[in-house]
Amino acid sequence: MVIGDGTYIKKMNRDLILQEIFTQKKISRANLSKKTGLNKATISSQVGDLIKDHFIFETQEKHSGLGRRPILLSINEESAYFLGIDLDYENILFNVMNLKGDTVLFEKVDLFSDIYEEIVELLANKISQYKTIFADSTYGLAQVTIGIHGTVSTDETIYFIPKYQWREKDLKKDLMARGIKNVYIENNANLSAYAEKVFYYHQSNHLLNITLSTGIGAGIIINGNLQKGYNGHAGEIGHMIVYPKGRPCRCGNEGCWERYASEPALLNRAKHVLPVNISSHADLEKLVDNRDKDAIKVINDWLADVSIGLNNIINIYNPEMIVLNSPILNFYPHALEELDKHLVSSVSNYHKIAVSELGGKAGVVGACAIGIQRFMGLPQLSLLGTNNITVNEANL
Repeated sequence: MVIGDGTYIKKMNRDLILQEIFTQKKISRANLSKKTGLNKATISSQVGDLIKDHFIFETQEKHSGLGRRPILLSINEESAYFLGIDLDYENILFNVMNLKGDTVLFEKVDLFSDIYEEIVELLANKISQYKTIFADSTYGLAQVTIGIHGTVSTDETIYFIPKYQWREKDLKKDLMARGIKNVYIENNANLSAYAEKVFYYHQSNHLLNITLSTGIGAGIIINGNLQKGYNGHAGEIGHMIVYPKGRPCRCGNEGCWERYASEPALLNRAKHVLPVNISSHADLEKLVDNRDKDAIKVINDWLADVSIGLNNIINIYNPEMIVLNSPILNFYPHALEELDKHLVSSVSNYHKIAVSELGGKAGVVGACAIGIQRFMGLPQLSLLGTNNITVNEANL
């Protein structure tokens, strides 16, 4: 039995109601009472407050039967907007969602500088532009979440970004100095894991999201919660040493997993082995489509290195769901079958491995979603079935 004061109980009831409306999309007061177990008086009072605050609204459904048309409650998607930013090495992704979790705007900006002050200025200018665009809504651009491809401490400061060689940067403070408020800084892999849970695997409480891109990072969800470690640096699995005294890494060690299993590692392997020019994963995709045996062997050898890290991670975390995010895995039809050949340890145990459907937008979409959860003050969020990705950006 939960015991607490009136304010605490009211907040719990509000969360139950909002979570159900987010999940069901449209629901009547009567069904809301059945789903939550709250009485009609509590439902009526809470719904009245949520309507007053412009978080939900009422609609009457069309139907051909006799009697009154049912009145349904829905999230008021236009009342607030959320900006997610993925700060990668060569480009920045900007994604805006409404309160319902639908993507309403997406932009990719190429970067031609790695100077910290210049990028901070660019971010501040872009965020200000988005604030202006959505200024007419009730709550405007309510939250901004920035995903970092590096270690982020629990106080939201950037500890280290290997690609930029940035250390001890307080991006949040520097943006605030330029008038940008309501900013949250998080590791990109954590945001990607959060996105997978919120949009696709809501029932999975033990989920690992592994991103194989310019580097390798993991978002770890245990018992439904993101696990960040002692000071927020958990999940830097790309710097797990898999080949002692192997290739040097920008982190300072040798033989790191990402030096063998990241996308640049695969492309570098392909350039040295294949007789044709390989500059991107799209070049490899063309060869795979033509069933080029040498290209397929290069990918299979790369997958063998991917599996080394996967074996270690599975044995450490015993995950229910493993989501792999990589453009190569999306176009190579036998990727999961090839990985399975190497995951043969008698002590390894997991439920399922899947390839991410969010692709390169996972982090930026997760950034928007975590903004919604923080703004609404919800303990958990489900946005299953929302328009979180568009066809044009599916293969980023």
